[in-house]
Amino acid sequence: MPHTDQSMRSVLRREIAGTIGLLTDDHDFTAMRRYRTFTFEDHTTYLEQVEALLRTLAAQGGHTRVALFDPEEYADFCADIGLEPDAAASRTRFTAELAATGPTVPYEGQPLAELLPDLVDEAVRQATWQYATTVLADLGTCASCGEDVGRASFARAARILTRILDTASPGHRHLVLSVSAPAETLIAVLNAGESPDGTSRVDETEALEFTSVLALGIATHSAGGLVMRTSAPDTADRVHGWRLRGGRLEPLTAGEVFDAYCTDVESGDLVPPESGVDYCFPPDLGEDGPPSGHTHGPA
Repeated sequence: MPHTDQSMRSVLRREIAGTIGLLTDDHDFTAMRRYRTFTFEDHTTYLEQVEALLRTLAAQGGHTRVALFDPEEYADFCADIGLEPDAAASRTRFTAELAATGPTVPYEGQPLAELLPDLVDEAVRQATWQYATTVLADLGTCASCGEDVGRASFARAARILTRILDTASPGHRHLVLSVSAPAETLIAVLNAGESPDGTSRVDETEALEFTSVLALGIATHSAGGLVMRTSAPDTADRVHGWRLRGGRLEPLTAGEVFDAYCTDVESGDLVPPESGVDYCFPPDLGEDGPPSGHTHGPA
């Protein structure tokens, strides 16, 4: 039976991937209301309509990603390329730009209340990586040895991460790194699985971001910490930790790991310890840091 034009267009529509720019909070929503062509009056209603649209697109077989729409970035974008900001076509063009360069997450039928935190986390993760790479690129060369500080620190951070994963117990590894950068504390997370041959399996983007943040902490001699939790069937979870100080990772004792893991990072309050978790002294990384009296810094 031959296809009609309408049925063929319906098939093609399922082949189109789309992106929706989302205003995640009341502040951003209020900022967009200054534009006459943005006709929504209530943020709650706006979110309900977005969720209904996402469900409709998914029911039609479409693949849609959701991007974080920032009104300030949008205004700058319009000013930079000479667009009228009070126009739906300009918002569409900015959203297309977000699809290519900004943080996005796929819509897979989940409630918007679950998608929003993932989108915000993705935006924070991307901003953290961009900040770390910018700082590393601007560090220049070492005053005493002439090395590119950013590159040398990244290479060293990569070796450290490889050593941590190679010496860890079998199982799933969950690593959390915090570095006290000048502007704010940077957080990076890495999940590592295990391949059938025993080698670590990581997401390349996650690993790149994690290594960049660790490299920043090493290069700038920032304070920080790294905690790794290993989980495997039929065994207690194992938790190891290191202190980042003076460009080196120093192992934490089992007691120090316990204290760090059982303290709320933001409030400082104690968190009850979990049952079935062993707090352990970490394996030797073979990492002795820069030679004595030799520190990296811009020339």
